[in-house]
Parts: sequence; C-alpha cells; structure tokens
Amino acid sequence: MEKQIEEKIKLLEDKYAQMGQDLNSYLDGLLLSNYLTYWDYTQVDTLLTLQNPKTDFPDEMIFIIYHQITELYFKLSLHELEQIANNGRDILPNGKDNGWKNKIDPDFFAERVTRVNRYFEALTKSFEIMVDGMEKEQFLRYRMALLPASGFQSAQYRLIEMSSTDFINLVDKEVRHQYEGKDASIEDMFNYIYWNKGATELATGKKTLTLNQFEKKYSQKFIDHATNYKYKNIWQKYLGLSPEEQQNPKLVNALKQLDVNVNINWPLMHYKSAVRYLQQNTGDIAATGGTNWQKYLPPRFQKRIFYPQLWTEEEKEDWGKGWVETNVFKV
Repeated sequence: MEKQIEEKIKLLEDKYAQMGQDLNSYLDGLLLSNYLTYWDYTQVDTLLTLQNPKTDFPDEMIFIIYHQITELYFKLSLHELEQIANNGRDILPNGKDNGWKNKIDPDFFAERVTRVNRYFEALTKSFEIMVDGMEKEQFLRYRMALLPASGFQSAQYRLIEMSSTDFINLVDKEVRHQYEGKDASIEDMFNYIYWNKGATELATGKKTLTLNQFEKKYSQKFIDHATNYKYKNIWQKYLGLSPEEQQNPKLVNALKQLDVNVNINWPLMHYKSAVRYLQQNTGDIAATGGTNWQKYLPPRFQKRIFYPQLWTEEEKEDWGKGWVETNVFKV
C-alpha cells in the first residue's frame, strides 16, 4: 500500500511540475477542503428553486418541470453531438492527409448517436406526463398566463437539428429545390427555415410575436452554429467514413433511429398532446404562441428528414404516417 501511495505521489509531482505548480500547495489545499456532498455536487437546492409558476393552478408545476427536464436532455444530446463533430482529424500528425475528410472512429460515432437516441426515447416515453398527466380544464386556463411563450422557442432543439444534418434539409420543402446542388449560404437558406411556417398567425398569415421574439434572440446564434457545423454535422461525419465503414449496420440503424426520434416520434408526441388539449368539436384552439400546430407538427406535412439518402422513396413518401394512425387516431 505504501509503495502504491509513493507511486501516485510521484505521478502527481510530475503532473503539477509540467504545469509549473507546486504539489505541496495543492496537498495543503486538499487538507483544508471539505468533503463533497451530493447536494453541493448536483446543486439540487438551486435546481429546486427554478420552478416559478405564473398562476395558482397546481398542474402548471407539471408543465414547467417537464419542459425543464426536456431542456436538460437536449443539453445532453448537444454534448454528444459536439463530441461527434470534434472527433477525428483531417490531417495526420506527420502533416499528411489521412485519406478521408472528417474521419471519425465508426464505433465511437455509433455509440454517441445511440446515446442521443436514448435521450429522445426517454423523453418520448415519458411524454404521457404531458399528454395524460394534467387536467384539461386547468391547462386551458393557466396557458393563457403564458402567452406568447411557446415550446416552439426551444433553441436547443434547433441546435440539435443543425448539428445533425446538412442545413438544406431544414429548409422549407416547398423551396428546398431552389438550393439543392448549390453551395448556398446559410444566411440565404435561413430565410426559408422550415419552422417559419409553423409560427404564423392562423388568421392573417403574419409572423407571430412568438416567432419575432425567437428570431430576435437566436437568429445570429443559429446562423453561426449552422455555419460552424457545415462540414462537421453528423451527415458530413458519416460521409467522411470509408465506403466499408458507411455500411456498418449499427451506425446506419442508429442514424435512421435518430431521424425517426427527432423528426417523427418527438413532434408527433407534441401533436398527440395538442389533440388532447387543443382539439375541439367546435374548432381547434390555437397554441399559446399562436403557432399553427395542425400543419406544423405532423411530419408528413414538413417532410423533414435528416438522412434522405438512407431511406427508400416509399419510406419518405409515408414519412410519419403510420405513427399518426396508430398513436393519435387509434386506427
């Protein structure tokens, strides 16, 4: 045991010496430090102060906490996507090109995409908290105190999209063909980002306050992020693999599952919730931000697909249709 301690002290001396630091000073600090506690490490006391309902309806607490949980899972997803983007080198240490642009370790790649899938699957499976876990009457009343805020304004979700695919796949499908095969700038394509149509007033077709707020706060951040990820988003990292590596079934399945999780399962759980709370026989109720949820949420309208090259024409044509029939309309 003493020998092991001596070896570790020697390793610590070497570590701090390389940084020009004195090990004895750090040991003195260790002696003075308090023990770490769970509540200090997780900052749980602070975390539990971040729920601030705007009304006295009890179910609003459910609404807030679930959205906060969602954002934490989105943060984990972005953490994994950043690792994918920055894994691998274009140039070998000897200065020569390694033969494949954007080279990434396929196993590392598949595992990180699988992690993102787990996060989205956890969110999707737990969405019953939102669909069935609140009293409809309470929701329809306290939601009016939330105007014009909307889950539409989740910036992290948009960053996940931009990290996952070439930007052209996020352009409104009606104008996408104008940019296909061209080296269009992110700024030009951003003007036709798909979500603009989802945040127009139902009556006038004008941008909602929700969208105007969103653009004012995040537009430049989105453009910068998309530009940064233009050559290192998930699809570009996939193209950097050798032809043999691109056939890796674990990786291909993980990418296709990510496409389904982000572009079908997640928006359609929101659609299911909207049907539960906002659909009425006398006419549908608008979302809190005035977004056109009937046309915005169903994937079959948006045809937003991260990796169209991995799907058959029939699969793309029926994008999301089976899920709606099974889970929303109970066909």
